[in-house]
Amino acid sequence: MLIAWRAISILVPGLVGDALSAEVAKRLHTFYMPTRFSSSATQAAAEQIAKDLGATFLVLPIEDAFEREEAAAREMLRGAEVTEITRQNIQARIRGQRMWNWSNTSNALFLQTGNMSEKSLGYTTVGGDLEGALSVISNLPKTVVIALLERLDERFGFAGIKATLATTAGPELAADQSGEAELMPFEILDACLYLFGAEKLSTEEVARALPSLFPDVPVERLRQNADKFARLFVRSIYKWVQAPISLHVGSLDLDRERALQLPVVQKTEW
Repeated sequence: MLIAWRAISILVPGLVGDALSAEVAKRLHTFYMPTRFSSSATQAAAEQIAKDLGATFLVLPIEDAFEREEAAAREMLRGAEVTEITRQNIQARIRGQRMWNWSNTSNALFLQTGNMSEKSLGYTTVGGDLEGALSVISNLPKTVVIALLERLDERFGFAGIKATLATTAGPELAADQSGEAELMPFEILDACLYLFGAEKLSTEEVARALPSLFPDVPVERLRQNADKFARLFVRSIYKWVQAPISLHVGSLDLDRERALQLPVVQKTEW
């Protein structure tokens, strides 16, 4: 949202204050689609940053649609219970479909907001939060996204940024969900992304390099993180080559045309 706001200020130069907010209200539209798992803190942070920037903000609950789709999936499975990951993906796909419906009719650009760390490990839903016409931060690792938010907070002081930084980073598709708990600490994840993705070290080499970066973390845990990263990265290639094109910022890229790509096989050697 902040990047789109900045883009509008560049596209329509000379606008400040209320004039800029009025222009943003015409061009930048945001939607919050909660289920039972969505937290009030996340909703408040999203609403606040929309207010700070002048963007429109519309709450469209998807709980009823979620229950209908879960029931339909159960019927297709002849009464068998759907898996937990399917329940999570149903929510994300409902949101993705609604965004495309809005975009098609509005002739608007549907921005995808996932970051590179999530994308690289497949912590996304095909047909859901992986959807969009342009991805604005998928070339930025999670730690860089956090650092960027902190920098923007210092520069602009928007209350919504502080509220966002205060929330637990997670998709909120299940109760008490945390990205770091389900994957690994973001600092370690992004170190693995750089060592494995950019430097093209083997999994064993990554495991040997990590202790020098994180001396306070047990060596065996870092080895497990390196193994987990390589396993998820390779298994997720089919996902991230389907992602929308991203703004290209760094030297590492997961876009189809520029991506570092391994064959879609079971080995993790370059």
